[in-house]
Amino acid sequence: MKSSLLILPALLVLGACAAYEPEPVSVYQWERKVEQLQRQDAERERLCQTLDKESARYERECAGVKS
Repeated sequence: MKSSLLILPALLVLGACAAYEPEPVSVYQWERKVEQLQRQDAERERLCQTLDKESARYERECAGVKS
């Protein structure tokens, strides 16, 4: 019983950690990463164009986005 009480917090801590993602090392990997970030930014801009500018979600998700 005691061991399960110790394991549960350890699992919660490990589950909260972000997955390890190594930095790109080749030019190809850097290009892929930059393209991925550009796609994410474009998707975020499109989302912010459709949201109501007075909503809490707009304030939360669209801070710093050009409108």
